[in-house]
Order: sequence, then C-alpha cells, then structure tokens
Amino acid sequence: MSTIPLIFNQHQIDMVSLGGKEAVPGCRVNAAAILINKSWSQNRSRMIENLARCGFREIVSIETDPENYNMDDFSKRYAFVKFIIPLEQTSDGELINMAVGEIKSEYFLVLRDSLDFQNDVISSTLCQNLIEMNRYCIAPRLLERGGIAFPVLFSPSIHKGSLKLQSTATVSDGLPDLIPFDYIGLYNRKKFIDLGGFDYTIVKPYWQNLDLAFRAWLWGEEIVFSTAFSLCYNEAFPSMDSTAGLSSNRFYLKNLVPRYNEDHGFIPRLSFFVFLKSSSCGFFEAKAQFKEAQEWVENNKYCFRRDAVNLVENWSNR
Repeated sequence: MSTIPLIFNQHQIDMVSLGGKEAVPGCRVNAAAILINKSWSQNRSRMIENLARCGFREIVSIETDPENYNMDDFSKRYAFVKFIIPLEQTSDGELINMAVGEIKSEYFLVLRDSLDFQNDVISSTLCQNLIEMNRYCIAPRLLERGGIAFPVLFSPSIHKGSLKLQSTATVSDGLPDLIPFDYIGLYNRKKFIDLGGFDYTIVKPYWQNLDLAFRAWLWGEEIVFSTAFSLCYNEAFPSMDSTAGLSSNRFYLKNLVPRYNEDHGFIPRLSFFVFLKSSSCGFFEAKAQFKEAQEWVENNKYCFRRDAVNLVENWSNR
C-alpha cells in the first residue's frame, strides 16, 4: 500500500493546544492567520496584537520551541489565540496542515516570525478583496530586510528534459505564480484540503512546497501574485535547497511523470526506466517508489486537468 497520503491530514501529529476559547476582538474577515514561530522574539506581543488589529476571524500560533517562555501565562493573556505545540519533530508543511485542521475560516494566511510585524500585516479591506478573487492561493510580494526586492515570482521551464524554475523580482499584479515562496500566502481552505495539503512524506521544504503548488496547477487550481499584498523579512530570507534525493524523487513521480489523456491522469509504465536512471536508487528501491506513485495517481486520476508538459507549454498564455 502506498505511503503517499490520499486524504488531508492523514498523518496525525501529537500536540498540545492552549487557548483559542475567546473570539478575536474586531473580527472583520472570514480568514485565519497561521503564524509559524521558530524562535522566541521580544516582539511576540506586538505580533499578536498586530494580527488582531487586522481583523482575522481566528489566530493560530504554532510554537516549535515553547521552552523559551511561559506558554500558560501567554495563552491566558491572549485567550483569543490558539497556541499549538507539536510534541514531535515535523516539517513546516505538516505544521500548516495541523493548523488548518484546527480552523473553520474560509481562508487562511500563512506567516512566519521572521517577517516584520512593525505595521499591520494586511488590512481587512485588502484581505477581503483578495478573498473575492476566489483563487487557491495568492502569493504576496516579499522583500528583504530594508525593503529590497528579490526574485519571488516563479515560472516553470524545461531545460534538457528537466524542470527548471525561473524567478524574477520584476512583478505585476495578477500574474500566475508557480509556487508561493517560503509557504507564505493567502490560501482557500477548502481547495487546500481538496488538494490533500502538504505531503508529509516529502521532508525537504523546497520539494514539499513545490509538490503541493505544482499539484494545484495540475489539478486545475491557480496561484496568483499580488503586488498590493506586500511583506518584508526582518532577517535574512531563507535560501531554497533544491538538492536531489528522496524528496525530489517523490515530487518527480507525482507531478512530472503523469500524463493526461482525455479525462484522467496516468503514469506510463515505460517511464519507470527513465526514472531509474535519474533516481540515484537501486532497481528494487526505484521500483517500490514508482509503484507507490502509480497507486497514488490511479487513486487521484480524475483530479488531473493537465500534465506537466501542457502546463509548461501554455504557461505564457495564462
């Protein structure tokens, strides 16, 4: 049986949940804010108060290192925030899946504590305007510390038979974006769940993020870029580690190998030998990975609306 998840939140994580018993004061939009905290910040109170001012219906704070402060006191001070503490090491995608399973809002905004919270993250008016676009994901314009632009708009291309991501810092509002950088974006919760969320078996952040984003495009959803929605890092922005390995193998098998025919996706049997040459695995390990992907595609075959070749060839027409 395939280990690739077939349903949203198939893998359950042990966690502790505190707070979230009171309504967020001044709620104005049907959206939740999900804040991923990797380290303690002296500005934590400012972060939470900033999010409350933005009018979110729910606020979830994921604490990956809760030893830095007294969570009980903090959760009592901000009773309208749900604090989630995972009890096991896990990926960022799984943290987001876990938080999405706890909310009821129509949309959710993924944020990080590495972003600047000096000013309002997003106004309620802008958030509502973005929601009305009814896209799977809306990616913001992200800036380096000091407001310096860096390449954050992505498009796919094929070079010598391999997928390449092209990126640019030159952006326009409403352009298609292959992947939301660093997982950050405003997501439609129902579409996210229907896509299955992030694949917990892909542990490398670059490939995990790209896997869900690429699947969204293959299954008929869209990720668009918004220049009106701008966020700035307060520290060095993260690099994207695209090193090949088991995570890239799984991405390749789920997204690049399937072909689309009439009304469904499928994996051609002969594509195994192409995968074997590039997988850096022995024959039997490669065969096991290939079989898992075949089963996953077969279970989801009617979700496909195009294949990778079609997506890349028609990207400039979007």
